[in-house]
Amino acid sequence: MEGTTRPAAVAPPRPFALPDFRRLWGVGLVVFLVRWLEMLAVSIFVWQATHSAFLVAMMGMLRVLPMGLFGAPLGVLAERFEQRTALVIIVLASLLTSAVLAALAYAGMLAVWHLALASFVNGIAWAADNPVRRMMIGQVVGPARMGQAMSFDVGSNNASRMLGPTLSGLLFAAVGIEGTFLVSVALYLLALHAAVTLRYRSGRAPASGEGVLARMAEGLRAVRQSPRLRGTLIVTILFNVFGWPFTSLVPVVAQDRFALGPEATGLLASMDGVGAFAGALLMAGLARPHWYARLYLGGLVLYLAMVTGFALLPGAITAGAALLLVGFGQSGFSIMQATLVYLLAPPEVRTRVLGLLSVCIGLGPIGFVATGLVADWLGATAACAITGLAGLLALGVTFPLWRAILRRGEETPA
Repeated sequence: MEGTTRPAAVAPPRPFALPDFRRLWGVGLVVFLVRWLEMLAVSIFVWQATHSAFLVAMMGMLRVLPMGLFGAPLGVLAERFEQRTALVIIVLASLLTSAVLAALAYAGMLAVWHLALASFVNGIAWAADNPVRRMMIGQVVGPARMGQAMSFDVGSNNASRMLGPTLSGLLFAAVGIEGTFLVSVALYLLALHAAVTLRYRSGRAPASGEGVLARMAEGLRAVRQSPRLRGTLIVTILFNVFGWPFTSLVPVVAQDRFALGPEATGLLASMDGVGAFAGALLMAGLARPHWYARLYLGGLVLYLAMVTGFALLPGAITAGAALLLVGFGQSGFSIMQATLVYLLAPPEVRTRVLGLLSVCIGLGPIGFVATGLVADWLGATAACAITGLAGLLALGVTFPLWRAILRRGEETPA
């Protein structure tokens, strides 16, 4: 009607204005912090007990293995459970695992195999993060704010990588591994409170008569039909086979090559977290949707190049500077990984596709085993240099398989 004005479109609220996002973010922050807190403590304990770089790498591998084994089924099962309830169960299981390890450590009975089993159990909880908590984040904030929300969520992961190893090294030196696990329990109690007080309820998907395998096949079909989605998952595999495994060797390089104690080892291991946190803050404020794919790929290239730099540069200070850039590259990769998958996947199969993302991440054990074997054969420093160079080579060779990521126009609006 002439003379009338249309109401201006109301911008969606920023993520931290939403109480449920703050709770989900808080759960993620605790889970991330405890992960890095425990990973460094476990690595130091296993290295001191066995002096085997391979066994240290295997502790990291066991945290990733459940993603490959259970990621896709978890993505399907997440649709059949109320998601807040599922998140409470995940946090509670992790809390109980850390409590058992603390009790064993205080009793003087902690063994390497206990840590291996606990790493696998915690890996199952990690595998459920994509189809449960991150799916909830997308539902709470909406697609328009998903990139910003993931920047904050991954930023908290990066902040935990900055704080967790440093705190872990100090705790290990002061009160041993038992004190580390006791702190983990206290932190998980905070996460449990946040999960229990969530107001968001997802409901359950109506029974369709389809089995788990049939619903997994629907997720695979969506991936096959989207060249950009398929390319995103291929690049994810490359990162987790060639890039991620090197992190398990940072404590070994710190102690074996640079002769650092637990406190300095924790400080060096936190450097990539410092870079990643800075990168996440930058992208939260500046990243735009048309940059997402380039940030994703460029972040991986920088990451792999600096993994090699970490191995080749002399001295702990220059190696730490390389780790800063490793973290900066990973911030671009990891923020855009979940964001691209969420935006490219059809809404009706998003949890299943996010479950497939967990499977791609879960292929990392291939790299952990290979890197651990090379580290035992040639040394941890050489293994880091080789895996970084091999990753860059693999990225170049597979360009025809993932180049579609650089195209635009497939994002789903809701």
